[in-house]
Amino acid sequence: MIAQAWRGLSLRFFLDFFRSILRRKLARNASWMLVGQGTSFFLQAAYFLLLAHLLGATEYGMFSGVNALVNVVASYSALGSGLLFMRYVTAKDSNAPVCWGNALATTLGMTAVITAVFIFLGPLITGVHSLALIVRLVIANCLFTQILDIATKVFRTYERMRLSAILTMLSNLSRFIASLVMWFTMGHATAVQWSAGVLIATGVTAVIAVLMVHSAIRKISFSFHLLARRIWEGLKYSISATSQAIYNDFDKTMLSHYGMNLQNGFYTLAYRIIDFSFTPIAAIDLAILPRYFSLSHLDIKLVGQLAFKAVSAAVCIGVVVALILWGVSPLVPHLVGRDFGSVKIAIRWLCLIPLLRGIHIVVGNSLTATGHQHLRLAAQFSVAALNLGLNLWLIPTHGWLGAAWSSLASDGALAVITAILVMIVMRRSEAPMDGANLVSPASAG
Repeated sequence: MIAQAWRGLSLRFFLDFFRSILRRKLARNASWMLVGQGTSFFLQAAYFLLLAHLLGATEYGMFSGVNALVNVVASYSALGSGLLFMRYVTAKDSNAPVCWGNALATTLGMTAVITAVFIFLGPLITGVHSLALIVRLVIANCLFTQILDIATKVFRTYERMRLSAILTMLSNLSRFIASLVMWFTMGHATAVQWSAGVLIATGVTAVIAVLMVHSAIRKISFSFHLLARRIWEGLKYSISATSQAIYNDFDKTMLSHYGMNLQNGFYTLAYRIIDFSFTPIAAIDLAILPRYFSLSHLDIKLVGQLAFKAVSAAVCIGVVVALILWGVSPLVPHLVGRDFGSVKIAIRWLCLIPLLRGIHIVVGNSLTATGHQHLRLAAQFSVAALNLGLNLWLIPTHGWLGAAWSSLASDGALAVITAILVMIVMRRSEAPMDGANLVSPASAG
């Protein structure tokens, strides 16, 4: 009886959500994001298949260990510039040139700082002593990829999802082409050689992204005063992204640190397949985030209502995705080679991650949009600490399986904590939020 009621309730939420978006612009936005994410799904799938053959499990594991560590700190290069753009330009469109200029200046300056730090600490943490590999990945992920991410948020702010989707597709297309060229010309490559391909691919995409944004905004300016004023808010966004990177990726760095590069290779491949499978839920989230910010200027409760409708759809999709992953996992080793034989088991252990991730990302973004990022940050930081502790305990004795257990525990805990926080915030929100309070005249730039 209870099970039937729950199925009926979930189905009703799912149908109500899609009926509501079909009547408004959000439907087109979600569709464009789904097209972009869907195309990227196939490009990434082809790219990782080629990369598996190009590198082999051991070199792939070495590359993944360094790449994961860089991703943990990559968000500090932009200091939340993309979300700052979205937050303040939705309130006042004239803020766009200075937000864009500050974003580029911040990303360039912070990347230089991170590069200098990683030259000394990178080999110590990862156990990989190739400075060429480390520096190339820092520049690719902290400068070029962050510029691309900011550009996609610029177009999402204006609800020009088609351009945002195009940039996402170009990013994955460039890496696919790089891996294809190296596979045809070299047959086999090292992690160091592939890092050069990544650097070129991301650099080309970043240049295109800058040109596209400039054609949309047409002006660029810089304000050191405004940059200093908003640096702490941007830092909260960066810490949030770092916490997320820790419980998503730092286990790959730890596997590399303990010399488990072969295990890291097939485990990372399994995790990337899990990331691909998150595509339908990501499309919903990417389309809804700008609407969260817009509604937050009117009434926080409207954001909460939209968030819980969206998460109902995300849960339904997550269940279907988990079943599909379980079913297709035996086919993957036949596509990527014998080195990755254990990827089937890893996929089955991780198949619930898209469902859990869908809950805490879709609901958690409503906290970001309504000015409660500190609550989300506290939850993410706590879960990151939990993940780090579990990895230190489990990986030395259980290898990749310990990393998988830690990931499931972390995403599950964050889903529960975030949902509870959003319900508490929405219940306490009686008065509508005045959009003018979000951007004071002094900070409007």
